[in-house]
Parts: sequence; C-alpha cells; structure tokens
Amino acid sequence: MHFSVIGRVLGLLLTLFSVTMLTPVLVALIYGEDTAPMFLLAFAITAGSGAVSWWLSRHSAADLRTRDGFVITVLFWLVLGVFGALPLMLSAAPHLAFTDAVFESISGLTTTGATVIGQLDELPRSILYYRQQLQWLGGIGIVVIAVAILPMLGVGGMQLYRAETPGPMKDSKLKPRITETANLLFRVYLVLTLACALAYYLAGMAVFDAICHSFSTVAIGGFSTHDASLGFYDSPAIMVIAMVFMVLAGLNFALHYLVWDKKRLATYWADPEARLYLLLLLGGGALTVGYLYFAKVYALGDSLLHGSFQFVSIMTTTGFATADFNSWPTFLPFFLLFASFFGACAGSTGGGIKISRMLILGKQCMRESYRLIHPNAVLPIKINGRVFPERVADGIWAFFGAYLAIYYFIVLLLLASGLDYITAWSATAAALNNLGPGLGEVAANYAGINDFAKWVLCAGMLLGRLEIFTLLVLLSPTFWRS
Repeated sequence: MHFSVIGRVLGLLLTLFSVTMLTPVLVALIYGEDTAPMFLLAFAITAGSGAVSWWLSRHSAADLRTRDGFVITVLFWLVLGVFGALPLMLSAAPHLAFTDAVFESISGLTTTGATVIGQLDELPRSILYYRQQLQWLGGIGIVVIAVAILPMLGVGGMQLYRAETPGPMKDSKLKPRITETANLLFRVYLVLTLACALAYYLAGMAVFDAICHSFSTVAIGGFSTHDASLGFYDSPAIMVIAMVFMVLAGLNFALHYLVWDKKRLATYWADPEARLYLLLLLGGGALTVGYLYFAKVYALGDSLLHGSFQFVSIMTTTGFATADFNSWPTFLPFFLLFASFFGACAGSTGGGIKISRMLILGKQCMRESYRLIHPNAVLPIKINGRVFPERVADGIWAFFGAYLAIYYFIVLLLLASGLDYITAWSATAAALNNLGPGLGEVAANYAGINDFAKWVLCAGMLLGRLEIFTLLVLLSPTFWRS
C-alpha cells in the first residue's frame, strides 16, 4: 500500500474540490447575500487541508496501484462529505449541527437527495445553489471528473476509474486512454445539463431555478430549491421535461455517446439493458397510473401525469415529487420503493441494483430452470449475441447477496435505534438505492430521526454510491497484506 501516493492524490482532489466552493460566492454577490465570507472560509480550510496533504507526500514517485485506487475512492468520499459540510455548518441559515451537515453533504454528493433541511424557500440562494452543485458533482462522480485532470499532474487514473464507475463492467472503455473516456463522459453530462436547463427555462422556470434543477435532474439527485419540489410549479410542461431528462440520465452515458457517434436513435433500443429499462418504466408507469385512476385518487388526466412522473422519479432514483405519494393507497408507496431497487442503467448517474445486473440475474434464473430439464446442456449467458463472462455473472450473484444482507442489517440497526419498521425499511431503501424520499417519519425529511440513525444512513448512502464491494473490500484482511 503506497500511503504517500494516497496522501498526494487525496490532497490534489481535495484542493480541486475546494475550487467549487467559489461558485456560490459569485451567486452570493449576484443576489446581494452576506454568505460570501462563509464560503471563502470553507474554501480556505478545504484548500489548505488539501495543500498540506499534498505537500507532505509531494516527493512520492511510486505508481498508483489498483488497491490504492480503492482506498483513495473510499477515503475521498468520506473526506469530501466532511469538508462539503463546512458551508452548511458555518452559515447562519440553515446553520446545521455536525451530524446534520455531514448527512446533507453526503446525501448531496451521493445523489441520494435525502434532506434534513426544512423551509428551503427561505434559505439564501447561495446555499440552495451549493446543495444542487454537490449533487451535480457527485452525479458524474467527482473522481471520474478528476481523472481527466490528474494525468496532467503526474497521477495515473485507471485505478480510480475502475473503483468509481458504477455497474458490473468496470473495465470497458470508450477510448483506449482513460483520460479520453473521462472527457467523453463529462461532455455528455455537460450537454445533457445545458439542454435540461434550457428546457426548464423555456417552460417557465426562472434562470436560477432552471440551472439548479437541471443539476439535480441530470445527476438523478432530487434536491430542489423549494419545499414542494417540482410540485411548486404546478406545471405539466415542467413535469414532462423532468421525466424526459430523468429517463435520459438513467441510461448508460456511454450509450448516449454511441448514439451521437452513429447518429442512430435505434441504438438505444438495440441495447438489451436500455430496452429492459424503458420497458420497465412503461410497464410500471402504466400500473401506477391505472391504480391511481381506478382507486379514484385522481381523474384520468391527473392520474396519467402524476402517476407516470412519480414512477419515473422513484425508479430512476431521482426522488423529485409533485404529490405526496406517501398518502396514496398503501400498495403504491411500497410498489414505487420496490421499483427503486431496479434503479437505472449501469454507467448512469442513477442508483439501485442496476438494470444490467437484474438482466443477468433473470437470464441466470432461466438458465438454471432449463438445466433442471436438460442437466447436461451447455448454456452460456449471451448479451447481444456475445457470451457473458461467467466470472462477472458470479460476481453479480455475490453482489446481490451482499446487497440483501447489508440492506436488512441496516434495517435492524435502524429498528434498534427506535424507528418503526416502515420508516426503517423505507429509509434503508432510500439510502442504499440513493433515492432520497421514504415513508413514515422520513416522508417529508430526515430531520426528526436520531443522530445514530443518520450516521447509519450515511454509511448506507456511501455503500450504495460505491456499489458495496468498493467499500467492503477494505474490510478484508487480505486487502491490506503486501
């Protein structure tokens, strides 16, 4: 383990992150708010800490190895969560306690969208912008963004990219050089963000809200500048735009690039994961709409609008709301949260188990059923006519088993802290799937639960964002042996 290399890279990344704290200063100056000194102080503390970490390890010439990449990824998200909490602690509003500030920061960076802050409409715009910016940075993965810059600083990036990239196929690259891959992903992300902001603005949002909501939409984060979320606007046009970009952000970003490169929209449908993702959205949305209508919760038009919006928002793990789905007939809230376990596609900004894993698990179940009839048959799993590696398929089963075990372990911890079962079950789903809204005591926000539960959920959000094994591997004694 090269601790000097880890310290040097962490210092560089922390210094890079500190620069993003200057953007809210500009927002504060534009709107005449008194929060600029607070953000400058947070910037100075973060940049200074990063500079010290880099300075102490500046002479290290060792190469960055895969194990170092895992340690850097996990430590950076932990460190970033703490330093990202500084503005929320230092500001007069909301002036959060340490636990709440770290919870809000990690929730933003992991694009979970669970919040402990109420009365958002009364907060300074610089603070509102900062929360949205945290989600935007976390959406693409701050480590992946940094990979495009680190080679210029003399630090290789493939080890970081493999530890950070979501989904089962971590070694696939669009370009032979990791820097080119990271740049392409970032360009796709940026184009989607700009297009979303423009669409929101044309639909009637103010410039500030359009930018902020484009950040959380494309990042599949769900933070809003209003307590009523997107329901504040009461606009079908804005809801439709949000649905379109939530669906796009839930697709593999590499697939977006291929569609752009080939100039063929049919490429989306030709991809098995994207096709299953779209079919699940259509089927689940139709079921939600039908249940709302026949249960006479809404008329047909409102059932179509609110039902489809809420299902897309929850399944993609965005977490926007236009209605209080917690008050819908009992089946629907649990059905929506169940859909969040499927989540979005691998290589997207979404959470959940990922559609690609569900696809492989389904094919494996069918294969094992067929083997009961033909025990000697050789039945490789194929995706798009290509044989899927058995090692990856075995890893998916291991992931699924670990996911369920950790899920119920977190539920038990929350129950032990005093939460009721519905709250514990839904809060765990919201954290581990990086979803945000839950049921019971956390239907509105997470301010009312105890500090122990908040720290447990912080761990759940990190486990979900880093896809479990990236974090669990650090607990293995073998990992630390030379």
